[in-house]
Amino acid sequence: MHVLTLLDHPDPKSFSAAIAREFSAGAESVGHSTELVDLHGEQFDPRWSIADIDGDASGQVPADIRAEQDRISRADAIGFVFPLFWWGMPAMTKGWIDRVWSWGWAYDQLDDPETSLQRPRTGVLLVPAGARSDEMEELGYKTAIETAWIDGTFGYFGFVNRELVLLNGSKGSDARRDALLQRAFQAGVSLKVPD
Repeated sequence: MHVLTLLDHPDPKSFSAAIAREFSAGAESVGHSTELVDLHGEQFDPRWSIADIDGDASGQVPADIRAEQDRISRADAIGFVFPLFWWGMPAMTKGWIDRVWSWGWAYDQLDDPETSLQRPRTGVLLVPAGARSDEMEELGYKTAIETAWIDGTFGYFGFVNRELVLLNGSKGSDARRDALLQRAFQAGVSLKVPD
């Protein structure tokens, strides 16, 4: 299985970058091939533009988007790593989704979010969060995030196996952070093969 990991953090020494490395290492430890997309390191432009709209209409997809779609085409599983940012995705991840998972390539039926033009894949979101898990549960944030991302957005992606791994307490002690890194490694080890 080929695993694509998307990293959204401007600091290559960040905890999110360490999570991405551990997730990939876990996947490699059980024989999967891996590829890392460092959105900041590669200077991906997240701005949805008229060129994207024109490309959708004409079938002339911008070169940077075609390259990302080619990466996705090689992948059997995709891991997304980004910090929980104002209870959502950082702008770079959101822009990558907006531009790359385009109408006519990823989906074409708004009335059925489970229908995708993409082949079945596994999708895992590994999201470092400073907030405590009990706080997120009590306030309904976890449910809201799962509804928006797992039930909504990633349904259009053809992800038959979808998992949200909230890495709560990422600003905590070294022991806590080590435990979260181990959890990311195990997420790579236990990736489900798409049906």
